[in-house]
Amino acid sequence: MSRKAAVSSIELIQIVSAAKSSHEFGTFTHPFSFFCSNLHNVGHKDGRRLPKPRLDFTSIHGINDATSLFREMITMQPQPSVVDFTKLLSAIVKMKHYSVALKVFDEMRQMGAPVNEYTFNIAINCYCLLNRVGFGFSILGSFFKSGLEPDPTTFGTLIRGLFLTHNVAEAVELFHKLLVSQCCKPNDALILSVINGLCKAGQTTNARRLLHKLRRTSWKPTVNAYNAIIDGLCKGGRMDEALQLLSEMILKGVSPTVVTYSSMIQGFCHVRRWKDVQDLLNCMVNRKISLDVVTLNILVDALCKDGKVKEAEDLVKYMAQKNISPDTVTHAALICGYCSQEDVDKAREIFDSILDMGLKPSIFCYSSLINGYCKKGQVDEAWNLFLDVPSKGLEYDTCTYNNMIHGLFSVDRFGDGWLLFNDMETRKVRPDLRTYSILLESLCRRQQIDEAFSFLHMIEKRGVVPHLIMYNILIDGLCRSGKLDAARGLLSQLPSKGLEPNIRTYTMIIGSLYREGLAEEAKCLLIEMEKRGCAPDSVTYNVIIQNLLKKNEFDKAMAFFEEMCRHGFAADSITLSMLLDQGQGEEDVILEMAMKLLSKKDIKFIFRNSI
Repeated sequence: MSRKAAVSSIELIQIVSAAKSSHEFGTFTHPFSFFCSNLHNVGHKDGRRLPKPRLDFTSIHGINDATSLFREMITMQPQPSVVDFTKLLSAIVKMKHYSVALKVFDEMRQMGAPVNEYTFNIAINCYCLLNRVGFGFSILGSFFKSGLEPDPTTFGTLIRGLFLTHNVAEAVELFHKLLVSQCCKPNDALILSVINGLCKAGQTTNARRLLHKLRRTSWKPTVNAYNAIIDGLCKGGRMDEALQLLSEMILKGVSPTVVTYSSMIQGFCHVRRWKDVQDLLNCMVNRKISLDVVTLNILVDALCKDGKVKEAEDLVKYMAQKNISPDTVTHAALICGYCSQEDVDKAREIFDSILDMGLKPSIFCYSSLINGYCKKGQVDEAWNLFLDVPSKGLEYDTCTYNNMIHGLFSVDRFGDGWLLFNDMETRKVRPDLRTYSILLESLCRRQQIDEAFSFLHMIEKRGVVPHLIMYNILIDGLCRSGKLDAARGLLSQLPSKGLEPNIRTYTMIIGSLYREGLAEEAKCLLIEMEKRGCAPDSVTYNVIIQNLLKKNEFDKAMAFFEEMCRHGFAADSITLSMLLDQGQGEEDVILEMAMKLLSKKDIKFIFRNSI
């Protein structure tokens, strides 16, 4: 919505506020009031009122049931009450058929069915959820004309709609106008809508300022308001500020809840501050706040991502003893964790246990296990699992298709992979960047470079804007096919496409230049790379050194190795093994330089392969 439209809506509030103060409110006539009054009189005979129709809203199981009931309601005599119509609209909204709800609302208005502020609020909410907040403000005008007063729910819905359409400034301005005009006193829910909207828009600092400003009024901050800001701080990695706000809310007499602690635990897990996580868990115990399954899932997911899958499973067993039952999300995290450690047998065991517990595996569970099987080369097992998805009442998503297509390509089943992509399109599952990258990579792996470029042009015609990752795949394919001039030509075209080459782009071409013995051209590209603010990293140095050593140019390789160490980059195990093989008499120097930056894992690998 444009700023002009939002401001005019705000001005409308000011006009109505003035009308209220001069007692002009209530003079509006409902446009359908005459028709409505006649409609309500239908069914009165000899002054006797017919019995109120009985409606069964429990019979609504789908949108067709809802619309059929509406058709029945508009023919009933006497007409159902506004409460009945509002219940029907609410049922349609719960099914997320917002457009249908608005059509029903429009038809209600045309035939003179009764409406109230709840009905109007539902219509406004539907427009906002459809990102048509401007029409929501139009309904606000009908509110006033009907002699009804918008309440905090009305304005809270409009404010959420403005945030949803990224009109942050307009949402804040509307809220401040409400405070100044006093035409509607904000309640806790309305204030939470503003605070929550600011936090989700990345303006957590402004949300915190608003909290402090409102605290100077008669409003008392709620735990939900604090929770929204703490969650925003945690998602932004501002953990020390979150701790400070937690202390502040406790001092103000607002008791934190499991939601407060869950947000903070998730934040500290993300930055791997495990001691702080433990301290928060201890605080929960001291305050007699029980962990719930959401907190459990946060901890399990964090442990799995940190490679501590066994500890995560032990935690699940311990929590089960405390009557906190794991759900599908818990098991999905464990499956993903075990797959990342290439223990697909254990992951499958966890997967099967979901059914044994009477739970339904999510599509994420399937996708993670399919990916695990594919990475282990067990593509047939992955395929059988993929085929099982519809039998569980689940729908394939983009990630599941991506994992299966990539798995088929990894064992050179290129035809099957492309057939599966066709199936993906037939089912109207939207491909993403990873889908297109996997397909491009498959063509380049088979050195079908012309077909890869044709595929890129085809998706461009579909409106897909190619990402740098796609061009990097093409450049890599050109380099591996020995088409260095074409690779460099594509590199020079990137800025005109609005893309800046990254370290990976330069590294691929520089490595190929050294591999072809074109050292001077490689050096020129290194200089150009640094001028563009793209300094070489560990991968760049390793690629250069390995390609020089393959050409038996030990002295040049050693010079780059020394430069690499000066910049604080560690050589990988392959580079060091090659240096030690060719560096007769200089092993001690190489090892001394390397030991300062090398990981224990790399040291073990080198010594094992040097024996």
